[in-house]
Amino acid sequence: MQKEANSLEEQIETIAKRFIEKSKNSEIQVISHFDTDGITSATIMSQTLKKLEKPFTLMIVKNLDEDVIKKQSKDKLTIFLDLASNSIHHILKYNLKDVFIIDHHQVVQEVPEEISIVNPELHQKQKISSSGLTYLFCRHLDNNSKELAKLAILGMIGDMMEKDIGKLNNEILDDGNIQRKRGLLVYPATRPLNRVLELSSNPYIPGVTGNVNGVLELLREVGLSPVNGSYKSLMELDDDEMGRLITGVLLRNPKTKSESIIGDIFLLKIFSKLEDAREISAKINACSRSGESEVAVQLCMELPRANKKAETIYAKYKQEMVSSLKFALESKKMEGRGFVILNAENNIRDTMIGTIASIISNSNLYEEGTVIVTLAHNEDKIKVSARNVGKTGRNVREILQNVINVVGGEVGGHEFAAGCNISKSNEKRFLELLRKELELEIIKI
Repeated sequence: MQKEANSLEEQIETIAKRFIEKSKNSEIQVISHFDTDGITSATIMSQTLKKLEKPFTLMIVKNLDEDVIKKQSKDKLTIFLDLASNSIHHILKYNLKDVFIIDHHQVVQEVPEEISIVNPELHQKQKISSSGLTYLFCRHLDNNSKELAKLAILGMIGDMMEKDIGKLNNEILDDGNIQRKRGLLVYPATRPLNRVLELSSNPYIPGVTGNVNGVLELLREVGLSPVNGSYKSLMELDDDEMGRLITGVLLRNPKTKSESIIGDIFLLKIFSKLEDAREISAKINACSRSGESEVAVQLCMELPRANKKAETIYAKYKQEMVSSLKFALESKKMEGRGFVILNAENNIRDTMIGTIASIISNSNLYEEGTVIVTLAHNEDKIKVSARNVGKTGRNVREILQNVINVVGGEVGGHEFAAGCNISKSNEKRFLELLRKELELEIIKI
């Protein structure tokens, strides 16, 4: 794999200068992923291009497959956000010119000189989201863009990268004027605790999530009572109250490691109110995964009309997420040494199945290094998501790629969090090969 000799920061600056030059007389087509990181990346780029009065179109996609690339204009400058690192062969096949990629997913192909790419995988695998990269890139296009930094923080949290904040992310946090508080990682930290605990899916709290009586019992046990008919929010708890609540949650699941549920709570200003960044990130994600990507982008742009609509979508999504998680935890699975396969078929929405895989992998129900693979149907396709418990062990992207090489499909993602799409007609064959691949890996170890 070809690697750049200079640093990631220098590469961002070099590619940004190239973009400024190439976009002088070109229309721009922006194509971005539909999760929180992709939506925030798209909004940062869109707001910057609007400010610079550059003509552009925006497309939000669930997957970047060959058909999507085939349909793009060959006469426009194309910029891919939070995707395309694994689609270089399709880009070359359909002769897209002036292609820019800002992404943080694994690069598995040689990158030709004619494609301009910003990707930390080519620079010591630095931990930064695509929205963070897009913000740093756009800061070179427009020096006065600090108001967009908070969107990069939302994208970072959407990709669960807030526990590994390096130099570049700290720089973005400073630009975004973000407030922090140490505490229990349930959200939103600004709403009454009883409701927050009831709808907490990540972390999932046994006997509490989705259980009103379980919530009240937990709060009684830790000595938290309503004040004037309402429970305090997480932000209103003092250190002693916070400590008692954390202890109560840990006792509900003794396998849980304290560092997995304790961390920094990030607060940012949106719609002129101080809000929990995790809540806003989850709301963006819910809108897009519910088929309302336009609302998700409008929410990031702080358009008042989008806020109320997003609230309605999010409320439904949270309820569906709790129900889907309950199904996932209670349903029969294919299990072997070091792996668990859940085929949800039509019982969990395909746009939710990746989130379910992440929650299970973070739940401490399985040993560190266990591979979690989830499947969900979507018409004639199947969405597959794979995660590693504890982000250690085998490269799940390679495992999926080995199976896809036989049955066909598209793979993307990272070493410990990857996904693919297959035809439903290949479901049985895929599961057979996947199981063999997982068992083979165990033998190799």
